[in-house]
Amino acid sequence: MAVLTQAQNSDDLSVVFAALADPTRRAILERLAEGQATVQQLAEPFAMTQQAVSKHLKVLETARLISRTRNAQARPCVLEPERLTQAAGWIERHRALWADRHDRLAAHLDRLS
Repeated sequence: MAVLTQAQNSDDLSVVFAALADPTRRAILERLAEGQATVQQLAEPFAMTQQAVSKHLKVLETARLISRTRNAQARPCVLEPERLTQAAGWIERHRALWADRHDRLAAHLDRLS
């Protein structure tokens, strides 16, 4: 059962990293880190339609990096930082592993020269 959970976490991370791969989506997340915003507010700094921004928001929502709340008739978007924290944790765990391997390789190359 733990293997299934690990595989699910890996798939979740793939969706998160795919969402983060686009600079527009990263910019949207940076804006939402300042507080909730409507699609219209999020579209303002970009040279694209609200429909195009909505597509980016759908990707972020699917990755569970944002959610939409209900405020009267508006549906502002809100950052969901838990998924970013999970991705950052994965990166940090692997960064330490890679750094250790790099250090061992450097030491081995020093011994060879």
